[in-house]
Order: sequence, then structure tokens, then C-alpha cells
Amino acid sequence: MEQWQQDINNWMSNGEMLQATLSQLRRKDGDASPKTIVRPIQLKSGLHYQFEYHFATKVTHDNVTEDQAAQRLIDLLQQNYRQALVKTSEADMQLLFNKKGKATVLSKPPTGGERPASLQHNRQKQRVLQEGIAAPFLVELGIMTPEGLVHAKKQDKYRQINRFLEMVTDVLTYLPSDREITIVDFGCGKSYLTFALYHLLAVEQQRKINIIGLDLKADVIAFCSQLAEKLGYDQLRFLVGDIAEYEELQAADMVVTLHACDTATDAALAKAVNWGASVIMSVPCCQHELFQQISSDTLSPLLSQGLLKERFAALTTDAARGTLLEVIGYKVQMLEFVDPEHTPKNLLIRAVRTEQQQEPSLKKWEQYEQFRQFLNIAPSLEHMLSDRLPK
Repeated sequence: MEQWQQDINNWMSNGEMLQATLSQLRRKDGDASPKTIVRPIQLKSGLHYQFEYHFATKVTHDNVTEDQAAQRLIDLLQQNYRQALVKTSEADMQLLFNKKGKATVLSKPPTGGERPASLQHNRQKQRVLQEGIAAPFLVELGIMTPEGLVHAKKQDKYRQINRFLEMVTDVLTYLPSDREITIVDFGCGKSYLTFALYHLLAVEQQRKINIIGLDLKADVIAFCSQLAEKLGYDQLRFLVGDIAEYEELQAADMVVTLHACDTATDAALAKAVNWGASVIMSVPCCQHELFQQISSDTLSPLLSQGLLKERFAALTTDAARGTLLEVIGYKVQMLEFVDPEHTPKNLLIRAVRTEQQQEPSLKKWEQYEQFRQFLNIAPSLEHMLSDRLPK
């Protein structure tokens, strides 16, 4: 065994290796990934090493047990790559291979720091779209450079997209796994989240999906359609249309609505329910309807102040929406979408259901009725879902 192979065995068996980056393919016509990153991770079953393979349009992962990881790394270097940068707590080791496979090893002061805290406890959740790994759609949308660096002015948007994908990842088990998934994004706009969904599900997870983005702005839809074609996202299409009038589908598995104004959010939620959607992700926007309706002598100190009434009306609107979805059979969570310092419109309604509930929940309906009557309100969503609610 050569010295560099023995070193790799020692680094990994002693838990000293922090990360290894393999690059410079020996052959350009093979099927190996142009770059592979190896890092230790702590799983419930113990220490593993994650092999992260970077292809042109996707990134795949393989978690390898500690006792097999060193040989996997050595085999990859012998068969596929001309160089590797191995970071340990003691030094950064650069391995350079000539055409005959002879290795030259260069040592530099360490830049990897101490052993990651994620190995001392359970691994912390990483961002779905990691900086340093260029996602083609993020490059085209001007969020990342071709090298995978996030532009300074786009950091907020980058975090928002990752936050959204984290929320989606948490509920993927509610979506069917044995057939094509249909997803509708109402009011998609420039479609950052639509493209992100496609990248996550179709590119990285290789799921069969059909995504439709809908918006009223024809120029935005034209831009998104051209970008989808450029990226080769052939199961993603964009249409000009109004949420309330969209009648193309008879069913959908997931509905997304981001900042649909006022009762347009209610129209999207009603569509999702009537399609039997298993997952609903909705970020409301301006909410005027209940501001004009709310009245209560008991709450007059609050309602007499315009700013307080506006905020209370927005919370009341979403509370009514969430409760109506629970009446029908959804499990509902109200989540913080982005940091409130960036936008006050940071609430996301996430609703999931595992099976069709034959009868609405009378207990939830009674709670809703008391809430509605106390505030003298008549939310649009109640009217839109009237055929599914208790009489």
C-alpha cells in the first residue's frame, strides 16, 4: 500500500478528515462526476462518510459506513481523478497524480478548522441549495455566479428559497411516490420558488413531476417559459391566467401560492381543497377583506387604532383560513417564512392531509363559528368552501 493510501486510511479511521474534494477527471468521456466531495456525518446508526457527486445538472449523495469509506475514496482516486484536496485538523493535503498514477503529496497549513460540531451531536440541517455548488437555475436568475457564489445583493432571496425548500422537504412524505406528482404555483411571478421546486424534485430527487406556474403578467410568463426551455425543464410550463378562473386541472397533489393579493389567496386555497391537494404552501399578501368587517365593542381599544386593526385583521384572516382547512381535514401549521426584518409578510400557511376525511370536524367548526360570530366577519374562503362545510 502506498503512503498516500495509508494516510487516507489513518485520517478516516482516526476521524481526522474534515473534507476531501476530488477533481480533474482522468477521462472526459466516462460517466464519473466531474467533482466529488466527501465529508463525515453523524447518523443515528453511527459515523458515516457522505460522498456527494456533482454532475452537470444534478447532485447525488451516498452515505458510506466508516469501515468502507476509506477504500471507496482510494478507489475513486485511482480510477477517476487526477487530484484531491484533503482537509484535516492538522494540515491540508493536496494529492496530485501523474498519467501513470504516481502521487505527489503537498502539505499546507490547515484551513479546515476544528472537528465539526455536527459530529459531536446529531448533524445539523444543511441548506438544500448549498453555496459553492452552482445550481443552474440560480445562476440564470442572477442569484449565483457560475462558480456557485451567492451575489451579495441576493443573499436574502437565497435564504428565502432555501427556507421554502426546507419546508417542502419536511412534508414530501405526504406526496405520492408511485406516480407523477402534479404541482400548481398560483401567482408564480418570476418563479424563483417554482424553479427551485423543479430542481429539488425532478433534478436532485429524480421524481416524475408536472409543474404549472400561473400568473397574470404575460411578459413574466414569457421570460419563465424561455428559461425553462433553456434549462431543459421539460415538465415545467407557465401559463397566463387568473387563479379564480383557472379550470384546466381536475386534480393536483400540491398547490403553492406566494403573495397572492387579498382574496386571491382564498381562491387558491379553495382550488387546492377541491383538487384534493395533499400539500398546500401559502404565503398571503395584503389582506383587506376582514379589515372592513371586523367589529367588537370588547376589542374597541384595539380596533380604534388603524395600524393595530390592520395587523389584527391580517392575523384574523389567516386564523380563519387555517381553522377552515382543519375543519375539512387538513393538519395546519403557521410558520415564519423569512426573517421579519426583511418583510412583514413572512407568514406561511402549510397544510397537509394523509387521507380524505369523509365528514368535517364538528369540533373545529364550532370553534370557527364562535370566532366568526365574536368578530362579526364573513370570510370569502368560507363561502368558497361552503359545500364542504357543516350546514
